[in-house]
Amino acid sequence: MSLNLLIKNCINQDAQAQSQLYKQFASKLFSLCLKYSKNYAEAEDNLHDAFITIFSKIGQYNNKGSFEGWLKRIAINTSLQRYREDVGVYDIINEGNIEDVSVDINEDDVSIDYLLSIIQELPDRYRLVFNLYVLDGYSHVEISELINISTGTSKSNLARARMILKQKIEDYNANSNSHSV
Repeated sequence: MSLNLLIKNCINQDAQAQSQLYKQFASKLFSLCLKYSKNYAEAEDNLHDAFITIFSKIGQYNNKGSFEGWLKRIAINTSLQRYREDVGVYDIINEGNIEDVSVDINEDDVSIDYLLSIIQELPDRYRLVFNLYVLDGYSHVEISELINISTGTSKSNLARARMILKQKIEDYNANSNSHSV
C-alpha cells in the first residue's frame, strides 16, 4: 500500500492501516523517544502517546515536507511535553560564561553503545539540550522555546553536557589503557 493511501486510510480510522503505519514507523520513533526519555519505560509511554497524537491529527498532515519528519516532530514534542510537565525539573540559571568544550571521539577507543549509554546517563536537562542541538540540529533559540528555558541556559546546559561526556570518555580511555598495559 502506498504511503498516501495509508495516510488516507488512517484519516478514515481504518484499524488495519493504523496498524501498518505503526509497524512501519514505530522502531524509528521509539529510538527517537528513547533519546529524549529518562528510561526505556518512559520511552515506551512517549511512543504510545505520540501515536495517539499521530492518529488523532493525521488529517492535519498537508503533504508539505516529509511525512516521516512530521511523525518525528510529534514524537519529539511528545517526549519534551513530558519533560516540561515533570515536577522535578528546574531551569538552571545561566551561570556566566562556560567555556565551550569539544569532545573528540576516536571510534576505535569508544564504542557507539558506550557513547549512547553515557549520553542517556546525563541529567535530563543536559541530555535533552545535547540531543536537540548535537544530534537533531536544533538551534539554541529553538531549544529554548521547546523546553521553556533561556537561550543562555541552553548554551550552558550544552557546555555542561559536553564537559560530563568528555570526562567520562577520558576516564573510560584511562581505565581501558591501564587494563591493557
